[in-house]
Amino acid sequence: MTIDLYTWGTPNGRKVSILLEEIGVAYGVHPINIMKDEQFAPDFLAINPNNKIPAIVDSKGPRGQPLTLFESGAILVYLANKFDSPSWPKDETQRMIVIQWLMFQMGGIGPMFGQLHHFRRYAADQTYSLGRYEKEVHRVYGVLDKHLGESAHLAGEDYSIADIAAYPWISRFELHGLDWSTIPSVKRWYDAVGARPAVIRGMAVPGA
Repeated sequence: MTIDLYTWGTPNGRKVSILLEEIGVAYGVHPINIMKDEQFAPDFLAINPNNKIPAIVDSKGPRGQPLTLFESGAILVYLANKFDSPSWPKDETQRMIVIQWLMFQMGGIGPMFGQLHHFRRYAADQTYSLGRYEKEVHRVYGVLDKHLGESAHLAGEDYSIADIAAYPWISRFELHGLDWSTIPSVKRWYDAVGARPAVIRGMAVPGA
């Protein structure tokens, strides 16, 4: 076992556990309970100076040296490349398309969905903020639905780390104020990705 995963049951954390399950590599799970502020503990600070999950430590990184890595997108690219995952295409052009949609998730889906989750759960009386983020989330869903009406997966016909990155955020659909019937192409994609055994296992990490 070379990969240690520091994670919690959040969309960003589950991106990495899904990919590790898809790859089929053994990995150790270290739960970091963000509800108890464990991400601020000195031991975790030494792994991620930004105090956020996920993070990994690869004891056999490049040139056989240990590598500590944070930021979920960087982790996905690193692991998919290291283990020659089918979710990371060999063709350079196709890789750039995967990166494009991965950045769409990291710059759009993650931040906007995360803000809507917060206001929906903890500040629903803040109607301006709630409305602002809900409007943007619905716009993003529109982009996704149009694209997925023309493509099986986010970066083309093949499943990739872009799909892995987006799926855990879409899985919190009940917080987004939409009906599935309005985004049928997203629903088709969501059901197909969610049926993958590795996705089911990865979404269960770190467990109870």
